[in-house]
Amino acid sequence: MALPRERRGEALLAVALGVILAATTLFCPHPQVGQGTLVAVVLALTILFLFRYRTLESVGRDLALTVFGLCYVPLLLGHAGLLRQLEQGREWVFLVLLIVMVSDSLAYFVGMALGRHRLYEAISPKKSIEGALGGLAGGVLGALAAKHWVLPQLQGGDVLLLGIGVGAFSQIGDLVESMLKRSFGVKDAGTLFPGHGGLLDRLDSLLFAFPATYYYAMWFVK
Repeated sequence: MALPRERRGEALLAVALGVILAATTLFCPHPQVGQGTLVAVVLALTILFLFRYRTLESVGRDLALTVFGLCYVPLLLGHAGLLRQLEQGREWVFLVLLIVMVSDSLAYFVGMALGRHRLYEAISPKKSIEGALGGLAGGVLGALAAKHWVLPQLQGGDVLLLGIGVGAFSQIGDLVESMLKRSFGVKDAGTLFPGHGGLLDRLDSLLFAFPATYYYAMWFVK
């Protein structure tokens, strides 16, 4: 979305480096190696753009967007794999998916039925405050269902915090992706899923939901 067409080579290289970064994050047992990989990737891209700049006026922007892309997709989405590696990781991943799906569904239906006040018109004109509140309620319902089905050790406070927190992060993720598309002047992030805005539109809520859940499970759930 971000790089001009003449930067196709750099874009493909960034994709390959993103795969390496995600794989290192997931499968390397030593955190220092993952951190070193991130540093190496950033250094490699910086050196590449140093010697392949088109114009000095645009090279900084192109480099910054490429590095941001590495953080936005591989680094954030890689937390899905980290979450899966936890004890009961499969159940935690299911919790995230359940919260996000119920939150999205309830936000849509409440917004359609009761939406009167715009949430953030400059970024997403159709979203309403009423729909967002419905989404938070849906997140709590999703967390409650996950507690009863797969994670019975969750306490009432966990259900409330995860439902509201992950539900909120999923909505923020959707708004961030809408902001990026508007910034780059594109309607769809890709063509893999015609009519759905591309693959990124299917993942935007999860990009923020997985990291939030991973660190909550690591730090607060015993």
